[in-house]
Amino acid sequence: MTGLDTNVLVRYLAQDDARQSALATRWIDESLSAARPGFVSLVVLVEVCWVLQRLYAATQDELLQTVEDLLDSAQFMVEQRAVVQAATQRMRSLTGVKVGFADLLIVEVGKSHNCSQIMTFDKAAARSAGMTLLS
Repeated sequence: MTGLDTNVLVRYLAQDDARQSALATRWIDESLSAARPGFVSLVVLVEVCWVLQRLYAATQDELLQTVEDLLDSAQFMVEQRAVVQAATQRMRSLTGVKVGFADLLIVEVGKSHNCSQIMTFDKAAARSAGMTLLS
């Protein structure tokens, strides 16, 4: 298995740089498969979402679809797949609520490690992601 860095995955997904996007696409299409998937760590996943949202103005729905596509692809093995799926399911259930995927992922990772609560100073994360406000 080969790990993927954020910039390779962003070039593949965004197709934003002619040379690097072509290299990333050719390498992923020719080198990765169900038998030899590319590893996408949680850090890379969060960075990809951040880049797509901040630099490419991806909507919440577009980010969610991108994460679900990565989960569904045999070419990629996403770290803590079940936790990421739980975060995407929560995000889908919160229609009309602006919530950060990273915040939901933090909560779901915490749950997977038996955390009873996730403490934050972020009022929006407490309200939308279910964290506990430290005040």
